[in-house]
Amino acid sequence: MPKIPVVSENAPKAVGPYTQGIRAGDFLFISGQVAFNPETGKLVEGDITAQTHQTLKNIRAIVEAAGGTMDNIVKVNVYLTNIDEFKPFNETYAQYFGKTPPARCTVEVSRLIPGAVVEIEAIARFKS
Repeated sequence: MPKIPVVSENAPKAVGPYTQGIRAGDFLFISGQVAFNPETGKLVEGDITAQTHQTLKNIRAIVEAAGGTMDNIVKVNVYLTNIDEFKPFNETYAQYFGKTPPARCTVEVSRLIPGAVVEIEAIARFKS
């Protein structure tokens, strides 16, 4: 099965040896995204809410570049630097998914890239 790179100009450019997304068969694997503004390349300023919005906008841009929507996302992994921010994170996150949100794992981590308070990776499924 070939690995097809998926890249969106509306999401931050990769800053290392990885691809924004890889399509393999019916699945799209989206690399971990943080709150980089794709226009400036800088981390957005603000709290967990602002960073969650930007992170999910980046994920949406990548899934749309593959021809899908947020409804195609079936699994996400969320990394928070402060689990006490779970409630405002969750309120923001819920705005991006419909009646059937994806399966999810949320964990607290000690550090992300400097200034980032949330990172999200996702898997989307497309019909053959």
